[in-house]
Amino acid sequence: MFGVGIILLLLSASYHAAAEESGASIDSVPAKFRFTYDNVSLPAGEKMGFLGSTLLFDVNDWLSLGAGAYGALVGQRGGFITLGAATEVRKELLDHVEMNAGLFVGAGGGRGGFQLSGGGLMLRYHLGAKVNTMLGDFGAGVSYVDFPDGTIHSTQPYVSYEYPFSTLIGSGRKEISEWEGTTLGGRHPSEQEFMTVFRAYKIPAGVLADSGQPQHKSIQLMGIEWNNYLDDNVFLKIESEGAMGGKSNGYMQILFGMGYRFELIDGSTWVKLSSSAGVAGGGDVATGGGLIVDAVASVQQRLSDHLFAEVSAGYVRVPETTFKAISLAGKLGYHFYTPDVRDESVALSDLAGFDTSYFRIRATHQSYYKAAANWRSHHANLNVDLLGLQIDYFPHENIYLTGQGIAAYKGQAGAYMTGLVGAGLHMPLFNTPLFVDAEALVGAAGGGGLAVGSGLVWQANAGLGYQLFDDFSLLAQYGYMSAIKGNFKAKVMTLSFAYDFTLFTK
Repeated sequence: MFGVGIILLLLSASYHAAAEESGASIDSVPAKFRFTYDNVSLPAGEKMGFLGSTLLFDVNDWLSLGAGAYGALVGQRGGFITLGAATEVRKELLDHVEMNAGLFVGAGGGRGGFQLSGGGLMLRYHLGAKVNTMLGDFGAGVSYVDFPDGTIHSTQPYVSYEYPFSTLIGSGRKEISEWEGTTLGGRHPSEQEFMTVFRAYKIPAGVLADSGQPQHKSIQLMGIEWNNYLDDNVFLKIESEGAMGGKSNGYMQILFGMGYRFELIDGSTWVKLSSSAGVAGGGDVATGGGLIVDAVASVQQRLSDHLFAEVSAGYVRVPETTFKAISLAGKLGYHFYTPDVRDESVALSDLAGFDTSYFRIRATHQSYYKAAANWRSHHANLNVDLLGLQIDYFPHENIYLTGQGIAAYKGQAGAYMTGLVGAGLHMPLFNTPLFVDAEALVGAAGGGGLAVGSGLVWQANAGLGYQLFDDFSLLAQYGYMSAIKGNFKAKVMTLSFAYDFTLFTK
């Protein structure tokens, strides 16, 4: 329970990072997106280049909190990926020089199974410094990566790059009337897109799997993608997907890229070109050290002011191995704008024209209990404990859309991960702090010896919650999870600590 205790502690402090409202203005929240690279030592003298990506929000002048992911990029462990929460303390030494120390608590593994990662719990400590420049912040330091019940215990130098920015977050649920106005105040909004992705890789003959056998001719994947526009045409993108079909359960990829769009029909149809690189592996897919690259062309059709559909075709390959594929995808997404915040304080008049959108983030601990004799290929009598994050969006006060990323940290199932999306009902009880939540989700899962077949799974949960404050709540749920085409079946107990917040969108 050490890992979940740390995550709950991080989330419980996060309300200080929310925008503070005072009079006619709101304080923005400084944030940063960071890449790190560690050359981690494994048993028998093996090395693994470990790429980290972390999103941190400043709580105050010396503390930051956030979430992150790490994945193998160089070596022989493509597919070794972890997800979790991060915290950092910092001290300014000079005008443009800062010292920092931090902790990442996560779960995952892969490409070596429980022999390397044990149950899957990962701790990463770091001590370093960075220099602020016009191009971003460049840093270096020393890190220690530890899988307490595995065989990875490594100290090494690291290098980092981070991109600082600011955002607006309202703690709890803010009513629209509190923010209404009549003009935009001259502030240019920042354009965003968020979408659910259904992808198929069509793999030619001659591609070999990690086992040396011919790779199956296709992989079906499901995941999410986020695009952030730097101007009217250029955008940055992040996507994460996992296998749900094609005999490659456990395969996962996280990619970062850049693209350019052209308007085809005024305001309704766009052509998008993009290229990405990232980490990938698992499911017996031969990704070598883990580096994967792709190039994609897409056509996007707006269905309404916010909804859109998108189809894409592209090419993906792993430079180190024979893996390559034609990539075909269908996407359904939501287009919106957020305030482009560059100042420490934002006038309420500058938020006129924006709506309030309600979200909830849950630091989650789950336990899987055996519901079928052959639910695992090894350690079938052990329960599996997992850590993760869930994000909920409330289009209506009683309905939410939800997504989750959860990974095993205990139960000799290191490398097991699941990414699910779905919808739920949220019902307050009799004007009391009590509420009932019920949700249904579907998505991809794999790794850790859990018998999920092709990787496609579903999960249903229901439970009772208690609203501690306007912005914090506790939720306990009981549920059931099953593979569509595999033997995996489990009863699921969930305990979540949640933070409600408001974003400003239009």
